Amino acid sequence: QVQLVESGGGLVQAGGSLRLSCAASGGTFSNYLAGWFRQAPGKEREFVAAISLSGGNTRYSDSVKGRFTISRDNAKNTVNLQLNSLKPEDTARYYCAADTSWTRITTTNDAVYWGQGTQVTVSS
Repeated sequence: QVQLVESGGGLVQAGGSLRLSCAASGGTFSNYLAGWFRQAPGKEREFVAAISLSGGNTRYSDSVKGRFTISRDNAKNTVNLQLNSLKPEDTARYYCAADTSWTRITTTNDAVYWGQGTQVTVSS
């Protein structure tokens, strides 16, 4: 059983940056793929980014590619998401997820483990 706790959200102006972190406990984190998803009010949760076990392979949604960077530190059991050039449409609650399946970690709502989320609000 893996527990995930996100942090780092907040209010930022358009064009600004934030760094989200997800701390994992309760399992061997290096055995799990990790990903970030987000859900805006009135919308379905959507995939944002995913990272492989070693961190050597990443995937991003088209809407964040080139602006967001996912990384992980298996020694610290953390996965991070650097958010740059933020836009008002990036406003959402951001969730960390973990799974052993690459298909599931890049498919909305199918990952096995989820955190409670952290709110990101981008003002125009």
